[in-house]
Formats: sequence, C-alpha cells, structure tokens
Amino acid sequence: MPVSSPPARLSSQAAVTRHLRRLVELDPRLRAIHELVGAVPARSRPPGFAGLARVVCGQQVSVASADAIWRRLEAVAGATTPEGFLLLGENGLQGVGLSRGKFRTLTGVAQAIVAGALDLPAIERLPTEAALARLTSLKGIGPWTAEIYLMFCAGHPDIFPAGDIALQKAVGDALGLGRAPARDELMAISAAWAPHRAAAALLFWRFYRKTRERDGLGL
Repeated sequence: MPVSSPPARLSSQAAVTRHLRRLVELDPRLRAIHELVGAVPARSRPPGFAGLARVVCGQQVSVASADAIWRRLEAVAGATTPEGFLLLGENGLQGVGLSRGKFRTLTGVAQAIVAGALDLPAIERLPTEAALARLTSLKGIGPWTAEIYLMFCAGHPDIFPAGDIALQKAVGDALGLGRAPARDELMAISAAWAPHRAAAALLFWRFYRKTRERDGLGL
C-alpha cells in the first residue's frame, strides 16, 4: 500500500483555503461555522528566535498584554536576536514587561542558539511530533508555546493547541457543548479533524473573534 504524503504546510492563503475545504468534507458540522465567519485569513510569523520570543510574550497573558510586551521588546535595538538579547541582559530589558520566567526562558533559548546547541530551522523541518518533543524539552517552552510556534512560524498543518482558552470556548460554543471542553477532551474532539487540525484552529479562532468580538490570539 503506498504511503500518503503529509499535507502541505500552511504557508500561504491558498494552502489555508485547501485545508479548510478538506476539513469541512471531513466534518460537515464545520461548514456552517465556516459560512458564518467567512474568509479565514492565513496568519504567519517569521521563524527563528524572534518568532519564538513573540510566542513566549503571549504565554498566560491577555492578547492586549502580549501585544504590548512584544511591541516594547521589538522596539529595543537588538532584542529580537539571540546575540542582542544576551548582550542586553536583564538590565537592558527593564521596562519591557517580560516576567522573570519569560526572561529566563528566552535567555536559555538564546544561549542554546548562540552555542549551536539549538537549531530552530532544523526543528521546524522535523515531523510534527518530533518537533514538538524537541521544543518542549527546552525549559520554559510548554505544549502551547511549541504548538503555536510550529503553527505560525513553521506552518505545521496538523496541530491543534487544545490548551488554548479561546479555542476551548470557541469549540464549546460552536458545537453546542454548553461548556468549554478541557484540554484532554478537546484533543479527543480535534482528532477527527486530522490531518487538517491547524486549519480547524484557525477556523475556531475566527469564530471566537466573530462571536465574542475580541481576538483570541495575539499574533
């Protein structure tokens, strides 16, 4: 039996559209959701240290807070390169708004990149599960951070960040569950959308924005 090739990465609007088309064929319940929200734009960010730093800025804070922290960090010359981040240190980044934990996480990532122990481009090319395992082996990089990075900075097509609160609320609302499913339950629900789970996540984030009139992701 021939081995099927993995689905194309979400590297363009055309790719997102193709994945969504297959998604609603897999689960016809999602067709009405897609019709309600309309166009689902591709959302991507540059990979590498800067991309991972932006995701880390969004850990466990509101979208508005994540955007504000990122804008301040980006405004500091050199802060979004590993070498520059290390040169600036904690004193040079005062006032940016990074918590001590986020600062330690990004310091560890920057040190590993500079030392040659961490090759983000190579990780991005790995199969999804291997890439997630490698990223979550880094201190301070949990599943949500790794999933969001691989989705938006590397275009991995079969990731559903089930720990994301906005996605939990959106799926609960859209599928009429009467509650927001917890991470494990949402992982089980999203399994039916493989191998197009990232497109499903984009769809539900769009649904969240449409129905709650607020963005669910600060990227």
